[in-house]
Amino acid sequence: MKFCLILSLSVLSFYSFGQSSPNKKAQTYFEKAGPFIDQFDYSAAEQVLKNAVEADPLFQKAYILLAGVYKAQKKYQEAKMAYEKAILINKTVAPEIIYSFAEAAFATQDYPNAKQHFTDFLALDSSSEKAKRAKKYLLDCDFANIAIKKPVKYSPLNLGDGVNTADAEYFPAITADGETLVFTRQVNGNEDFWTAQSKNNTWGLATPLSSKINTARYNEGAQTISPDGKYLFFTGCNRPDGLGRCDIYVSHREGKDWGEPYNVGQPVNSEFWESQPAISPDGRTLYFISNRPGGFGGYDIWKSTITDDAKWGPAINLGPEINTAFDENTPFLHADGKTLYFSSNGWPGFGNKDIYFSRQGNDGLWQKPINIGYPINSFEDESGLVVSADGNSGLFSSNLKGGYGLQDIYSFGIPETAKPLKISYVKGIVRDRDTKKTIESNVQVIDLKTNKTVFDDYTDPETGQFLAVMPIGSNYLFNVNAEGYLFYSENFELKSGDINKPYQIEVYIEKIKQGGNVTLKNIFFDTNKFNLLPASIRELDLLIDFLHQNQKVEIEIQGHTDNVGDDQLNEKLSYNRANAVYEYLVKNGIDTKRLTFKGFGASKPIADNKTESGRKNNRRTSFVIMKI
Repeated sequence: MKFCLILSLSVLSFYSFGQSSPNKKAQTYFEKAGPFIDQFDYSAAEQVLKNAVEADPLFQKAYILLAGVYKAQKKYQEAKMAYEKAILINKTVAPEIIYSFAEAAFATQDYPNAKQHFTDFLALDSSSEKAKRAKKYLLDCDFANIAIKKPVKYSPLNLGDGVNTADAEYFPAITADGETLVFTRQVNGNEDFWTAQSKNNTWGLATPLSSKINTARYNEGAQTISPDGKYLFFTGCNRPDGLGRCDIYVSHREGKDWGEPYNVGQPVNSEFWESQPAISPDGRTLYFISNRPGGFGGYDIWKSTITDDAKWGPAINLGPEINTAFDENTPFLHADGKTLYFSSNGWPGFGNKDIYFSRQGNDGLWQKPINIGYPINSFEDESGLVVSADGNSGLFSSNLKGGYGLQDIYSFGIPETAKPLKISYVKGIVRDRDTKKTIESNVQVIDLKTNKTVFDDYTDPETGQFLAVMPIGSNYLFNVNAEGYLFYSENFELKSGDINKPYQIEVYIEKIKQGGNVTLKNIFFDTNKFNLLPASIRELDLLIDFLHQNQKVEIEIQGHTDNVGDDQLNEKLSYNRANAVYEYLVKNGIDTKRLTFKGFGASKPIADNKTESGRKNNRRTSFVIMKI
C-alpha cells in the first residue's frame, strides 16, 4: 500500500504542471481524474483524461497527467506518446516532465530518445536525486542498447500446482541435493514458510514448514537454507526481541521438525534494517542486506563470519566491488562458495533492479559484477534468484502470464556465462558398525589444497544424516568422529567430476576396542619416498586429537605397500613411512609409551593388486588399537 500511495502522489504531482483548459468540458473531465487516482482506479482516470484531451487537443496539463496514469499502469508506449504530445504543445516544460518522458522512452527501448531527454534534463538539473539517477540511466541506455541485441536463452517453467497456488509464492530456497524447497507464501496478508519435496524431478504438494517458525502474529520471509538443509536463516520484523525494525533469525532442523528460531543478535543485527540473509556453504559466513551507516548507498550487502569462539564477527561491507550508491538486494551465494548472485539498480542494466553475478578471485576480492542478460533482466524489477547446486537452473518468482496466482515460482536455465563453478557433495548416514543404529557424530571436510575447513558440523541427532558440499578442483579430507568411537577417514579427489554423480555413502564406525583398525586415507608420500607431504598434516592432527581425547589408548602405526617391486625394499619403505608418522606424533606431544610402529610391505593387502585402484588402496598407512 505504501508503494501505491507514493505512486499516486507521483501521478498527482503532475497537476502542478501546465495550464488549465479554457474548454469547460475538458476541464471538468480533468478534475474528475484526481479522485480516481486517489482510489488507485487508474483505468477510470485514464478514460476521463482521454475525454479531456479529446475535448481540448491542446490541453497540455491533461496530456501530462494522462502520461503519468499510463506509467502507473506500465503502459510505457502510451505514456511516451502522451509526453510527446504535451511537449509538442509547448516545449517549455518543467524538468520533471522531461525526465519522465526519458524514462518512458527507456522503457520502450527507444534509447536514442531516452539519452537525448536525460541529457536535456541534466542540462536543467545536475544535482538532485533525479539527476543522480539520470546519469545512471545514460549508462543504462548504452548497456541496454547492446544487451537487447544479444539475448540469452530464457524459457521459464512454472514449478506446478504442488508449489504454486492462487496466493503469492516467492523467495525460493533449495538444498544442495535439489530435493527440498522452502519458500514464502502469503495468505490474507500473512507470510509463512512452506516446503516441498522433489521426486523424479516433480515437486510434491507443499506443506507448512513448522509451527515453531510460522506464526499468525508476525510475517516470516526472505529466507535462505544451508546446503545440507539443516539451518534456516530468515527475516523477522517488528518482533519483541528485535533490535531494529527487521532482524535476521535462525532455526536448526531437529529430526523431522525445526527448533525454536532465535535472533542471531549483534553485530549482524542492529537498530537499523537487516534482511535477506544468505549463508555460505561452510556455514561460517552470513551475507545480508542492511541500511546501516558506513555503506555506499541506501541498501548494501554486508557479511559477518563466525569467529573461533563461535560468535558472529563484525559486520563488513562488501565494498565498491559489489555495492553502489543505489540499492543492492537479495544476495545468494552459490554452493561453490565463490559465485555471488544479487540484484541491484546501481550497476549498468535495464533501469530498475537487475540480477548480476560476481566471482570471488583467489585473492578474496570480488570481480566486477556482470548483468545476467536480457530477457532474464528487463525494464521491470528482477530479484530473488537462487541457483541449483549443479549450476544449470535458477529459481525465481514472478507474475508471468499463465500462472496460478499473484506470484508463482519458476525455474529457467542459467546461461553458460553466468553458471557457477562446478561442485559435488557427499551425502550419507553414520551408523554404529555393530548395532547399525544411527549415531550423532561430527563430520569434517577439509580442502587439502587450501587447508581450509569447508564443512564442520554434526549429523542429524535422529537420522544420522549429513550433506557436505565440495567444489570440484581440489582434494578433500573427510573425517567422521564420535565420542567413544574410532574415527573414520576418507579422501575425495575432485580434479574433475559431475554433480549428477555425488557421493552417497553409509559410514560405519566402531567403538574403541582392542584390535580396532583405521586406515588413514589422507597420509601422503611421494613415490618411493617416506617424507610426509604437507597435505598429511591435517589428518595427523586429527589423530593427535583422538589420542588426547582417549588417554588410555595405545596404538601401533602400520605401513603397507602394493606388490610392485622388490619385497625387501617395499618392507623397508613401509617401515620408514610408519616411522615418519610415529616421529610426527612424538614431536607433537604423544608419549612414546603409547606408540609403536611397523612396516608390513605388501604382506597384508586389502584389495586386488591386479588393478591400479586396488594397488592404490593397498598403499596405505593405518593404525591398530593395541591396548586400552
